[in-house]
Amino acid sequence: MSRVHGDVPYGTLDLMILKTLQTRGPLHGFGLAREIESVAEDLISLNQGSIYPALVRLQQRGWITSDWGASDANRRAKFYALSPAGRKQVRVETQSWRRTALIVERFLALEG
Repeated sequence: MSRVHGDVPYGTLDLMILKTLQTRGPLHGFGLAREIESVAEDLISLNQGSIYPALVRLQQRGWITSDWGASDANRRAKFYALSPAGRKQVRVETQSWRRTALIVERFLALEG
């Protein structure tokens, strides 16, 4: 995953994509990348080399679907949407990341 401002753990992009599609609805790849950057307050920077392989991987897993449509600029674009399996996966991934964050937080709180 390509980042300008810092690293994020492996697999995090998948959750960011799934959660963004859950809350914002169908988006094309470029719009999805910009939305993720916006929510992250530009702490990460996504390019085609990071977002599109993740979209292919998520589609292969059946967590997202895609359809062709027109972008706001009236250009042909592939729009991605969360599938029913993707909605379930958002819950699974969210629980997993919350558990991981809790564990890391406990270690960060150690004195010494």
